Amino acid sequence: MNQYLSIADKHGIKTIFVFFDDVWNKQPEVGKQPEPKPGIHNSGWMQDPGDPVSRDSANFPELEKYVKDVLNSFKTDKRILLWDLYNEPGNSGKRDTSLHLLTKIFQWARQVNPQQPISVGLWAWDFEKLNTFQAINSDILTYHNYEDPESHQRVIELLKSHGRPMICTEYMARTRNSRFSNILPLLKKYNVGAINWGLVEGKTNTIYQWDTPIPDGSQPYEWFHDVFHRNGTPYRQDEVNLIKKLNTQNK
Repeated sequence: MNQYLSIADKHGIKTIFVFFDDVWNKQPEVGKQPEPKPGIHNSGWMQDPGDPVSRDSANFPELEKYVKDVLNSFKTDKRILLWDLYNEPGNSGKRDTSLHLLTKIFQWARQVNPQQPISVGLWAWDFEKLNTFQAINSDILTYHNYEDPESHQRVIELLKSHGRPMICTEYMARTRNSRFSNILPLLKKYNVGAINWGLVEGKTNTIYQWDTPIPDGSQPYEWFHDVFHRNGTPYRQDEVNLIKKLNTQNK
């Protein structure tokens, strides 16, 4: 982690680390990971700590050691922007069964009391118990949204009622009409931080849509996520121009 942070810092990049994750494949294993499956979005992505491991409180003492060890090691590190404790709790059919581990990781983080903010992003608007707990306990309100501008604006206006700084930590899925051109200016207008999913076309295969595989691995008609080809050239130069423009404008 320290080596990674050193590299990122050289490029002026602050990092958000994530501990747990309820998304995609259920049972991670130590060792060499499977090769990506051609044309399948995030084919190798693993849940952390996995399922059913995350539901069994007998595993919590070891998870607590892990979380507190990392937090204590980096709790004053200015290269870290914030700690995103748990990515999309309740996903993959877990729903409210994730509330137990979610509650615990907030407790563990508060016991360490890092200088950086802690948060868990809202992402499924019908998860009432999880959303309430996440919103109340997060220092900075973070959320995911892959919808069109009208839907996204409604979410911003709803979340603004909490009166806390906001960062959209996942957005931009071109084929769902969540684009740099229509969402980034909206986030700029409301002074909401913006982190898009995907940077360089690579092993994650996130140029492909979530549920629309292309088994032969050929290019989709339009990329889902990602900004750059593997050789470093932009997928769309107009998008790169807009990102640069909005990041250099005075607030």
